[in-house]
Amino acid sequence: MSFDRQISASLLRVRLKSPFFATIALHARYIESTEVATAATDGCDVFVNRAFIDALAPEHLDGVLLHEVLHAALGHVTRRGNRDPQGWNVAADIVVNGLVTQNGFALPDGAIRDHELEGYSTEEVYAVLQTRSKIPELDDMDLMEPGPGVAAPGAADPEHNLRTPGQATRAAQERHWRSATARAASVARGAGQGTLPVGAERAFGLHDAPTLDWRTILWRFLCPTATDFAAFDRRHIHQGLYLETLEDQGLRIAVAVDTSGSIDDEAISALINEVRAVVASYPAVECWLYYADAELHGPWKLTASSDMPAPQGGGGTDFRPFFAALHQLAVEVGTPPSVCVYLTDGYGDFPSEEPEVPTLWAVVPGGLEDDRFPFGEVARIL
Repeated sequence: MSFDRQISASLLRVRLKSPFFATIALHARYIESTEVATAATDGCDVFVNRAFIDALAPEHLDGVLLHEVLHAALGHVTRRGNRDPQGWNVAADIVVNGLVTQNGFALPDGAIRDHELEGYSTEEVYAVLQTRSKIPELDDMDLMEPGPGVAAPGAADPEHNLRTPGQATRAAQERHWRSATARAASVARGAGQGTLPVGAERAFGLHDAPTLDWRTILWRFLCPTATDFAAFDRRHIHQGLYLETLEDQGLRIAVAVDTSGSIDDEAISALINEVRAVVASYPAVECWLYYADAELHGPWKLTASSDMPAPQGGGGTDFRPFFAALHQLAVEVGTPPSVCVYLTDGYGDFPSEEPEVPTLWAVVPGGLEDDRFPFGEVARIL
């Protein structure tokens, strides 16, 4: 049987068991390669050694392919950061193997399992493993090292070289797999299953979105009173943020808009219009607008009647330049902005330390789960 027919047959078997997993698997490209001993992923594609899969039983082939696809879909290549590659790969394998086996798929002998940990996030599993005296070792790591590659998911790769994701591809990968996951959830529910696969809701962040109007949160965040402390950390009381009125008190707001390509014009306009309404209601408020992808653009002073500058960017997502600029502003003028708002999907590099500026993340549909933002308050733009 040809390689392509082996893969097609496996995907069909997965489809019969799980429309959710099969839909995600259809968004990967499967490449025959002798440069991997078994199977591996670069976060975009799945690379498979033909000799390895020829020796597998069909049910084990299904489990192996699903294992690699889930690594890619869950962002295990890009989420590692500065963690130890071996330990991170082990943690990711524990999470993925739990998903695979709990939903009726089989894995070859020797697959790493830890029933106590497999229901947690990969970051949580990694942290627990670091406290143990011995961590399982992998003969073949299947998560490739991040590197300077530039190809996006689905791009032509005629030589089938192993590629690793660089800054330019990270945002594209994340958008690709978020879209795949959303489609998979829709297909699964439409197929009459009633529920998603075991563990999928937690692993993929498919919980129902909050219904609280984000505009209400935005106004509460930007315009607190002496009796409204919910929007700010109490450590910032000394900055004079908790005022009965803002009419005679200047308030500097910094607004960053993620222009990495994952935020549509409608979401940008909605946020800017609400901020303009705040500015119009409180003339003493000073608002500065930034556009940000991997670099920072701006700022522009935003008034109630000013035209919105054309978005700039389109590269990867890095939140650090914006917060570094706020810190530098504080050094130059003596005080940082009073508050900042960041419109984003949440997929990017966060600062290693929490900034002094109270932060509101205005998150678009399909964005990062609330508990994965390391600081600030999260509002969902519905």
